[in-house]
Amino acid sequence: QVQLVESGGGLVQAGGSLRLSCAASGRTLSAYHMGWFRQAPGKGREFVAAIRPNGATTGYTDSVKGRFTISRDNANNVVVLQMNNLKPEDTAIYFCAAGFYYTTEPTDYIYWGQGTQVTVSA
Repeated sequence: QVQLVESGGGLVQAGGSLRLSCAASGRTLSAYHMGWFRQAPGKGREFVAAIRPNGATTGYTDSVKGRFTISRDNANNVVVLQMNNLKPEDTAIYFCAAGFYYTTEPTDYIYWGQGTQVTVSA
């Protein structure tokens, strides 16, 4: 079992930045592909970013490319999503997830955190 806990969400003005962290316990994250997803009110869970176990490969949804960066520190069992130049449409609950595949599909991830709220005001 892997327990994931997100932190770092909050309220920020458009153009601002936030740094989300996902801390893991139970097992080392080094064996897992990691992903960040988000869910806005009334919408489904949307892929944001993913990273392979060794951190060598990352992927992003088009709407966040050039603004968000996913990274990981396997030694400390943490995955980070740095979010810059935030826009109101980035407002959502952000979740981190762990799985055995490098994928954009939420159903392919096994372990999920409880989420952290990000609100971007205009």
